[in-house]
Amino acid sequence: MKSKILNILKVNENEFVSGAQISEALHISRQAVSKHINNLKKQGYHIESVSRKGHRLLESTEMYNQSELLSELSTQSMGRELVFLETVGSTNDYAKRLAMAGTDKMVVISDEQTSGKGRLGRNWTSEKGTGVWMSVVLKPDIEPSEAPKITQIAAAAMIQAIEKEVNVEIQVKWPNDLILNKKKVCGILTEMSAELGGINYVIVGLGVNVNQTSMPEELIDKATSLKMGLDKTISRKSIVLNFLEMFEYLYDDFIETRSLMKTIDICKKKSILLGKTVRIITKAGTRIVQVNDINEDGHLMVINEDGKEEAIFYGEVSVRGLYDYID
Repeated sequence: MKSKILNILKVNENEFVSGAQISEALHISRQAVSKHINNLKKQGYHIESVSRKGHRLLESTEMYNQSELLSELSTQSMGRELVFLETVGSTNDYAKRLAMAGTDKMVVISDEQTSGKGRLGRNWTSEKGTGVWMSVVLKPDIEPSEAPKITQIAAAAMIQAIEKEVNVEIQVKWPNDLILNKKKVCGILTEMSAELGGINYVIVGLGVNVNQTSMPEELIDKATSLKMGLDKTISRKSIVLNFLEMFEYLYDDFIETRSLMKTIDICKKKSILLGKTVRIITKAGTRIVQVNDINEDGHLMVINEDGKEEAIFYGEVSVRGLYDYID
C-alpha cells in the first residue's frame, strides 16, 4: 500500500493531494493513509503534510527500497512480489527458503550481502549501498536440462538494462559474466531444485557492481564498477527496474516459444569471446580453443585442438583469455 500512495504522490509531484483523495482512490481509511505517510517519512521521503491541504512529495535524493521500486515497476508479473532487505547473507539462499511457498517471478533484493557467492563456490563482495544484489525465483514448466538457458536470458536482459541507463557498451563473457572495459562488472549465478517429475524452482542471482569507488586488492585486475568505469554515480533503482522489464520480455518469450533466439542475438552481438583463442578450464584440466559461435541452444561453439567444431555446455566450466581474465 505504501508503494501505491507513493505513486499517487509522484504523479502529483510538488502538488498537495488530500488524505480524502488518497483514501477514496485506494479504498482505505484516512487513518491508514496517515500511517503509511508517516512510514514513508521514516524511510527518508521528504513529504510535506499540511492541515486542510493534504500531502505532497518534495524533491529528494533517490531512494532505494521496496516502496520506491514497486511504485515505478512496469512489469506484468515479474517482481510484483518483491522482498527488500537491508542486509542478508546471500539473496540466493534467502530466496531458496521462500521459493516453495513464494510465487513465480518473486524477487529478493538486499542493500548488502555478507556472504555473497558466485559460480564454483567463489565469494562475491557485496558491500552496503553500492550495488544491485538480487535474486529472482522462477517456476518454469520446462525440462531441467533447459534451465541453464535462463542464465543467458538474465545476461542479455542486464546488458540492455545497463545500456538503457548509461551510454556505455557492456559485453558478455559466456555464459554469465558482464564486462566493462575488459573487467567484470556483473556476475550471474543460477541454481535449481528439480526432481524426476520436473523443476521445483530456479533461482537466478545477479550481482552488479554499480557505485563502488574501489575494489579489493585481489580483484583490482579483473573487476570494476559502473561508477569506476564512467566516473559518475548510477541509479541502482533504474537498473533494477530496467532489468525486470527486459528480463520479463525475454523470459516470457522463451517460455512461450521455447526459442532462445532473441536472447542469443543479444549475447552474440555483445560477446567478448567470439573469434578469440581462449582457455577452457574444467575439472579434467585446461584446453586452448578458438571460439567460433554461440548456437541456438546457447552453447559455446569452439574449434578444438583437433581442428573440429565442439559444443561447450553449461556447468562447471570457466573461460579465460590466454594470459589473463579476458586476454
